[in-house]
Amino acid sequence: MNKNQSLPWDHPRFRSWIAVARACQLMQQSLTRSLADLDIKPPHLDILVNLYRFEGISQQELARKLLVGRSNMSMLLPQMEKRELIERRGDARDKRVLRLYLTAEGRRLTEAAMAIQTDLIERTLSDEPIEQCMATATSMERIIATLLKDLSDDD
Repeated sequence: MNKNQSLPWDHPRFRSWIAVARACQLMQQSLTRSLADLDIKPPHLDILVNLYRFEGISQQELARKLLVGRSNMSMLLPQMEKRELIERRGDARDKRVLRLYLTAEGRRLTEAAMAIQTDLIERTLSDEPIEQCMATATSMERIIATLLKDLSDDD
């Protein structure tokens, strides 16, 4: 390596980047463990919560919201449909579009999982002042916007 090039850990923002990445990874591990009794994992919860909020969303819209490819959706959705947590229905106006809905069991499971997730978030962040939480959220939202713009510029 050229001696004029700095190493990642020499960069002043590296500590922040590592801390965010590690916190995210550890939160995912904690969430995975907390959801185990419900027999779902965080990717399932992401789908369920989005269907809870945006009932009737298309598979394509869901994949876009979750920042995943349609292949990821095509693996998870049939599993969830087999468990009778979700159902896919054709769109009344466009037969090529499938819309996603929670079943009664899916709604019950989602509510239980959201309670677990909310409890984990509360326990994890309870020592952080709300103002600090909001400032962190604002900062992360700016970073997300920058990264999404970079990705769209590449397309």
